[in-house]
Amino acid sequence: MSSIEIRPLQFLISRRRLLAASLLGCELLHGGGATAADLEPAPEGSFTVVVIPDTQGYFGAKTKRSPLSSDPVTNPVFENHIRWIKEQLADQRIVFVSHVGDIVEYNNEVEWSVARKCLDGLHGVVPYSLTVGNHDMKTKGDSTLYQKFFGADRFKEFPWYGGTFAPDRSTVEISGNNANSYQLFSAGGFDFIHLSLECNAPDDVLAWADALLTQHAGRRALITTHMDLGVLEHPKTKEGFIHDPKGRMRWHKMHGERGNTAVQMWDKLYRKHANLGFIFCGDQSRCTALKLDTVGDHGNVVHALLSDYTSSGPLRLYRFLPKENRVQVITYDTTKHELTDSTEYVKPREEHQFSLPYGMSE
Repeated sequence: MSSIEIRPLQFLISRRRLLAASLLGCELLHGGGATAADLEPAPEGSFTVVVIPDTQGYFGAKTKRSPLSSDPVTNPVFENHIRWIKEQLADQRIVFVSHVGDIVEYNNEVEWSVARKCLDGLHGVVPYSLTVGNHDMKTKGDSTLYQKFFGADRFKEFPWYGGTFAPDRSTVEISGNNANSYQLFSAGGFDFIHLSLECNAPDDVLAWADALLTQHAGRRALITTHMDLGVLEHPKTKEGFIHDPKGRMRWHKMHGERGNTAVQMWDKLYRKHANLGFIFCGDQSRCTALKLDTVGDHGNVVHALLSDYTSSGPLRLYRFLPKENRVQVITYDTTKHELTDSTEYVKPREEHQFSLPYGMSE
């Protein structure tokens, strides 16, 4: 496994605007400087995949963040994400939206209702997927409430919705009914398959995903799963989440003995497919942002990317630039309307704003 690589970016701040410049190219932002910047429209020929980090920041009665409140339950950051995506669909050339999981904090009807109301804003507007995180199911893998609010029937009308894993057993509440799903979309002259795989997906789910990636070997593949990068071994203390070695995780939370760690998911699935280019994940809020490049069995580089900003405001844009054979990674706060830097997250700015090589032009 290769080490986590940091690709540096240079940031130049002028009086009138913030110029975000990578070593491979530059993109302008406009607005009130570093504290209030709006993204310039994406350039012609590019397209963007948006990745929404964990959205556990619910407020109101009996929520984790305001347990003594009597107010109705809301999720303002989640609402801001969806509003911003809708407003920026054309300017940012957004073609697909993925959620990394932990859609809710407490797996209850109230929070799921709020999540459903938020995501209704994307429904029928842009192709999107949801990933089941550890907070979105019970320990043994039961995702009944998720399935109630976001089951396969909700998506089957859309031509981009490929389908769902269907367990060969009667317990569909474990792993079934859109807990694992795939989507097919095209952008910029390229065909993609995207898979959403639940947290610590068991072997039967991985076998299903393996068959899909083989069947669609001619499409470029993206995978979102909840746990991939983070602390290598289960931390013994809270400080361990910050200080312990990071990489592809060797421990798991869900599905008991059936659950696969991130390392097992790499060995059983990811490494086998030449068309796989990206793995998106969340879960590790104390790590916040990590990236890892690993070479698959066919010599392809797989970019794994963690983004978990604790529902504080940022989301991720992956701007594909085919003519430049790269993907610009932009972390943007939809509440503050500014680029995310190291101010709040004790991380170098280049861990939030950077570019990745990705061959697209001949």
